[in-house]
Amino acid sequence: MIGPGDLEEEAEPSTLHRIEVVTASRLDAAITAVLAETSRAQVQRLIEDQRVQLNGSIVTKTGQKVRFGDVIDVTVPPPVALEVLPENIPLVVLYEDAELIVIDKPAGLVVHPAVGHATGTLVNALMFHCKDLSGIGGVMRPGIVHRLDKDTSGVMVVTKTDRAHAHLTEAFAAKSRGDKGGIERSYLAITSPAPPQKRGALRTMYGRHATNRKKFSSKVATGKTAVTHWETIEPLHDAALVKFVLETGRTHQIRVHSSDHGWALVGDPVYGHKPRDERLAEVARVLDRQALHAAALAFDHPVTGERQRFEAPLPPDLIAAKAALALP
Repeated sequence: MIGPGDLEEEAEPSTLHRIEVVTASRLDAAITAVLAETSRAQVQRLIEDQRVQLNGSIVTKTGQKVRFGDVIDVTVPPPVALEVLPENIPLVVLYEDAELIVIDKPAGLVVHPAVGHATGTLVNALMFHCKDLSGIGGVMRPGIVHRLDKDTSGVMVVTKTDRAHAHLTEAFAAKSRGDKGGIERSYLAITSPAPPQKRGALRTMYGRHATNRKKFSSKVATGKTAVTHWETIEPLHDAALVKFVLETGRTHQIRVHSSDHGWALVGDPVYGHKPRDERLAEVARVLDRQALHAAALAFDHPVTGERQRFEAPLPPDLIAAKAALALP
């Protein structure tokens, strides 16, 4: 007698898409134009994996020309499981729907599994929390469209579907380039000393550090443009609570810009400066991370187009650091 546990669970079926060509173009471009939720790279993999037929015959050239009246059949396999174990790690969820999830990431949480951090990451937590992932790029996983450093806290958005992933990936790429509109990102940080004026903007070239390739620098002759706007919110003891608004989105941009201009983030282990007195040194020691918090994030919803804005309050450790540096 065969019981339910002896039967293999039926695999999720592949999805067949039939496309009638109306405009001459490349094969991969014609498919991507219709399957808006599928990236060009994913379409090219489908072609290379012999999952695309043109007028009934398998094609394997991504650049194959197609003409008006041609019929393309695309077989999209179900998403495969990601080899990352779900972990019941508590998350502060600011918003969630079928397309995306917005969280307030705590300091100390690594975003994605990597060497030295195979478990205990945000991805592990999301694999447990999100029960409605539809797959990103053919893999059953949450879609990371931007990152916060391990020891930076604050607002992050993660996608659940291919269409949301494609839309927000492009939006963040445009932000990195400095394109107007789209993503808005603001941060709160404690710098030491305070910036020289109440507000201003830093416009520099940006690239790898000349001698330490793991670091970045704004003191380079060539590279990409980086623009950071800043405003002092509250003066502190030989320090200040500063609001930063990113016009571009380079790696470590706020940390590098503030450090290179003489007012590094308190507690920054990579770009920080030596504390100027024992009070600052004790705050940095207790904080044990860079004093940086992603306070607000705004973007257009990838499906509805509605403008959405999310804020995360200053976390307890930065509140305590600010209090310890309060002026008498």
